[in-house]
Amino acid sequence: MKLPELKIGTKIAKMPVVQGGMAIRLSTARLAAAVANEGGIGLIAASGMSHDELRYEIRLARSLTKGIIGINIMVAARDFAEVVKTAIDEGIDLVVAGAGFSRDMFGLGKESGTPIVPIVSSVKLAKISERLGATAIVVEGKEAGGHLGTDTSVRELIPDIRAAVKLPVIAAGGVLSGQDVVDLINMGANGIQMGSRFAASEEANGAPVLKEYYLKSKPEDVVVIHSPVGLPGRAVRTPFTAKVLEGPVPPTTCDACLKACKHNFCIIRSLIRAQQGDVETGLVFTGERLPTIKSILSVHDIFAQLKAEVAAI
Repeated sequence: MKLPELKIGTKIAKMPVVQGGMAIRLSTARLAAAVANEGGIGLIAASGMSHDELRYEIRLARSLTKGIIGINIMVAARDFAEVVKTAIDEGIDLVVAGAGFSRDMFGLGKESGTPIVPIVSSVKLAKISERLGATAIVVEGKEAGGHLGTDTSVRELIPDIRAAVKLPVIAAGGVLSGQDVVDLINMGANGIQMGSRFAASEEANGAPVLKEYYLKSKPEDVVVIHSPVGLPGRAVRTPFTAKVLEGPVPPTTCDACLKACKHNFCIIRSLIRAQQGDVETGLVFTGERLPTIKSILSVHDIFAQLKAEVAAI
């Protein structure tokens, strides 16, 4: 099978693969640029970054690739609108927004001509996104890592959403192999988004200890917790997440980073700890199928493997 190109606005990705925007600081310029150089769409995870840091990462990515670079940002972030404006000022190619839904972001995109791509998990939100001016949508199923908007498989969501909207549809959640890509495109998706496979890449900005932790995970280690954002979140069991599953772990200090916070733990600080290699007190977000990943590969090798698997189908 020959994979189709993925068109979002005026941008055309030769490979219909979007790299998930994994915060905090797992998806930075190096990873995003590597994906863009392979013909996919690279995303910088903007959540938890200062505006100056985000500007630096976007400019660094631009110096490393001529491909498509976007950002991923949590709608739940208190400075969501300002982050989007900063990225647009830097000429970002697209904005992917999840962990909530914002009607205002479509206006920001319209003013600048920047494609706005919301993450949705229902036919209703897909239709609303199209009506408000989304350029494309990411349809995320229960298999995804991080914040979850549904308990329905992406494979069940895609056919109904494809029938409901004319927008480009990008399938996300549990996508690891060429067979997954082919299956979802045959169901009507225009492209796919991969997170966990790129988290376990050489270019991902996680500490070696974190990447080793990925490879050690077993199916029973993957759990769903209640995030301070107000959504369930899929993570790998660590001593910290074990405590969170038992009850609140209230933060001793608060940076007021979210518009609304449940204060059952500090999500930003716990994600930062994991990214830096502290898997004892850190939060390790992951997709449902992380335990099937057995090696850390370069982005080039991940794409080569995908292409070989697709060609063999």
